Amino acid sequence: MELKDLRYFMEVVDHGSFTKAAVNTFVSQPTLSKSIKKLETDLKVELFERSTRKLILTDAGEIVYKQASKILGATNELHTLLDDLMNLPTGTIKIGIPPLIGTLFFPTIAQKLGNRHAQVSLELIEHGAKRIEHLVDEGQVDVGIVVNPTDYNKFTIHPFIKEEFMLYTHPTHNLSSTKTAKLEQLEHESFILFNQEFALHNLIIQHCQNAGFSPKIAYVSSQWDLITELVIAQLGITLLPKSIHTKMDESQIQIIPLESPPMWELVVITKKDRYQSFAVRALLKFLAEEFHKK
Repeated sequence: MELKDLRYFMEVVDHGSFTKAAVNTFVSQPTLSKSIKKLETDLKVELFERSTRKLILTDAGEIVYKQASKILGATNELHTLLDDLMNLPTGTIKIGIPPLIGTLFFPTIAQKLGNRHAQVSLELIEHGAKRIEHLVDEGQVDVGIVVNPTDYNKFTIHPFIKEEFMLYTHPTHNLSSTKTAKLEQLEHESFILFNQEFALHNLIIQHCQNAGFSPKIAYVSSQWDLITELVIAQLGITLLPKSIHTKMDESQIQIIPLESPPMWELVVITKKDRYQSFAVRALLKFLAEEFHKK
């Protein structure tokens, strides 16, 4: 049984004749007759009483007409719902973001996305970038925002934000009065870093090693605010992205630009070859328009 045959059958019933139905559907009468006969064969019933000149439905024909109306109505509704979904995405997206990135960007993402797509909600999953990559790869998280470099073989990469690292010290630190600092000047400093679960941990170590020394790590933490509190307590220095200074009290912590600073490149990742819901597509489009343009 095909939807086309049901549709032709309903046209014949609604118009009361094969002739009028043929005109309305732009097909020939023989085609309509063949279609109705095929439908009767498929359903193993007679749909019209053929002993009269007037089209009269059999009892089976009455049932088929009522059910065909529901089936074709549901089919039309399906197209409408899919059109609505494409134009007005709905659903919940699991988005994985490391805590520091979440602090800086998630409130803005949630607010602006909500203004644009009110039917899309975000479920925030906070872990270090390495764990986020694993969750995206396993399909437990739809979208992740992580620090580049990442695995280009596993993920589709969407550019997000790129900015420089800065030196964060106590205002009484001997470098606090300098306009800029070099990484080499930090060789004998005590570093306070994110722990090994975070991509920033290895990233900072790598840049220090490129500058000719291995950093002395005094403390590690999973919380950016604890890291800055330790700097305020004069227990060490840290390197953090420039934008985090907006969350700090500048009377208690000094921010110093670095010469040839390490760069913090954030990317949005999705698992390669995984189906993306229309909600996820809307989120990716939104992130590209709102952030990457900057």
